[in-house]
Amino acid sequence: MSILKGTTALVTGASSGLGVDFAKNLASRGCNLILVARREELLKSVQQEITTQYGVEVDVITLDLSTQDAPQQLYDQIKEVGKQVDVLVNNAGFGLYGEFINIDWERERNMLELDILTLVHMTKLFTKDMIARNFGFVLQVASIGAYQPSPLYASYSAAKSFVLNFGEALNYELRNTNVKVSVISPGITATEFLKVSGQRPTLYQRMAMMQSPEVVQIAVEAMLKGKPSIVPGLMNAITAWANRLMPRRMSAAVSHRLMQSEATH
Repeated sequence: MSILKGTTALVTGASSGLGVDFAKNLASRGCNLILVARREELLKSVQQEITTQYGVEVDVITLDLSTQDAPQQLYDQIKEVGKQVDVLVNNAGFGLYGEFINIDWERERNMLELDILTLVHMTKLFTKDMIARNFGFVLQVASIGAYQPSPLYASYSAAKSFVLNFGEALNYELRNTNVKVSVISPGITATEFLKVSGQRPTLYQRMAMMQSPEVVQIAVEAMLKGKPSIVPGLMNAITAWANRLMPRRMSAAVSHRLMQSEATH
């Protein structure tokens, strides 16, 4: 029997891509779900599909998590209905592709708010309760970009470096509890990421692309084992490892070469 059977998982960014597959994977293990995203119609479609297929309880909350008070609002809303969160999947986030000086500041600020501040605030709010119960799992979604300076994804990859270091540090802080924090750092995955970021897939990205359910399966298994972090996929893992051996200027140059493509807009 799965250790997650009968628990409740909160998945952010759950209306598409990795978020949907995280929800399905956890539901297949007996998790009840609270799904959060901005797009209500898509959320309700996911809710119906999972309820029908897995027979677990699925609640949906439509919310823009990039606003400053959104994490507290979400936490309070969940507490008010008497729910507790045993598994937190901080999946909500997006990237922006292009030269740093040409990226619109408001979009970039929203990205940093969601990818860093929202993630930290969500972790603080829900992990405190997990520690009080001495049980829980937190899965932070970073990126392979966290392992290197990434020209054309400069602020996005830097944000994901924050997520990686934050998650690994918290995993160590909580080592003597039954609350586990893990970080998954996917490479390019078949989701809406490139469309949202404004990048056409490069040859390297097409060669290295993984399917979302595979990435999610690796991530959940790593989380259940309490691994501090994992890079899914052999090519991605080799790339992350090789970056540690390169001079940092070379690492930036290689990343720039691999990421060069025409923006879609």
